Amino acid sequence: MLWKTCASLALLILVGCSSSNDTEIPAPTANPPSDRAVTSSDAVSPDDSKSTPEVRKVEVPSADGVAIRYEVHGEKKSDRPTLVFVHGWCCNRTFWLPQLSHFAKEYQVVAVDLAGHGESAGGRETWTMEAFGRDVAAVVNDVGAERVVLIGHSMGGPVILEAAAILSEKVVGLIPVDAFTDPNEEYSEGQMAEFRKPFEDDFPTAMHDALHHEHDFFSDATSDALKERITMTMTSAPPNMGIGAFQGMLDFANERQRPLMKQTKGLFVCINAKRNEEKVADGKQHAPQFDVITLPAAGHFLMMEHPQAFNALLGKTLSQIKSEPDAASL
Repeated sequence: MLWKTCASLALLILVGCSSSNDTEIPAPTANPPSDRAVTSSDAVSPDDSKSTPEVRKVEVPSADGVAIRYEVHGEKKSDRPTLVFVHGWCCNRTFWLPQLSHFAKEYQVVAVDLAGHGESAGGRETWTMEAFGRDVAAVVNDVGAERVVLIGHSMGGPVILEAAAILSEKVVGLIPVDAFTDPNEEYSEGQMAEFRKPFEDDFPTAMHDALHHEHDFFSDATSDALKERITMTMTSAPPNMGIGAFQGMLDFANERQRPLMKQTKGLFVCINAKRNEEKVADGKQHAPQFDVITLPAAGHFLMMEHPQAFNALLGKTLSQIKSEPDAASL
C-alpha cells in the first residue's frame, strides 16, 4: 500500500539510513562482525570480562522538570573525556549495551534515556530535538563531567548537536551513528503531513511496516531475535511522543540542522553504514571538519548487529581526541 511505502520512506530519510547509491569503504578486519542478537549478556564481550566497573542508575530533572533516567559506568578519568551515549527515536539506552562495558574500562561511560523513552518520564507537551538536547545537558551537568564526547544513534545525532550548543566548551567531540546522511535535507508542509499521516492513523502498524520494508533498516546479517527486539521496543513507544518527536526531527532538518553544524569546532565524525561523497561534501560546507566513516554490510542498528567491529571503529575515532584538558572544544 502507498501509505506503507511513505511511512518507510519517511523513517528512512529522517532517522539517517543511507541510500543505495552511497559509496562503501572497506570494513575493519581486526574485529569480525557478530550477527548475534543483543541481550544483557552482550554487555560483556570476551575481552571485557574482567573488573567490570560499578554501574550506577540515577535520575535527574530536565530543564522542564521531566525526570530523566541515566546510568553511569565507572569514574571520571583525569586524562580522558566522559562518553555519553544517546539512543535514537523510540529506542532506549539498552541499545548501547555492547558499547557500555567495553568502553568503561578506559572511560567514564554514561547512557541516557531521553524523555518519553525507556525509564524516563513523559508528560512533555512538545517533543523537539532541542528539548531532548536539554535532557542530555541535564545529565552531563549532573554527572559533573568537564569534557565529554557525545555519541548519538539516528535521532540521537540531532539531539547531540542540540546538546553541544547548550554545553559549549564541555563538548570535545560529536560522533553521530547512522545520522546526518543528508545535511541539506528539507521538507515542505505537504511532505511533512504525508509522512506523519500513517503514524497518526495507526502508530504501531506504521512503525512495524516501516521497519520491515525491504532492507531500509535491517540487513541480511540482522538476526531474527534482534529484529524482534527492536520492533517490539519501537512499536511500543507512546504514540504522542513518537509522532511529536517525528515532527521534531522534520523541524530540526528544516530549521536548525545547518545553523548548528556551523557552530561546531571539534571532532565531528559520523559512523554510518554507508558513505556518499556528495553528501559528505555538503556537510563540509557547514562544518569543515565533518566526516563519515563506514561499517559496510550493516543495517541501521550497526552498533547492535556488529558490536565488535563497531567498537573498533568507535575506539579509533575516539583516539583522535587529545587527552589534554585544553583539547579543542565545540
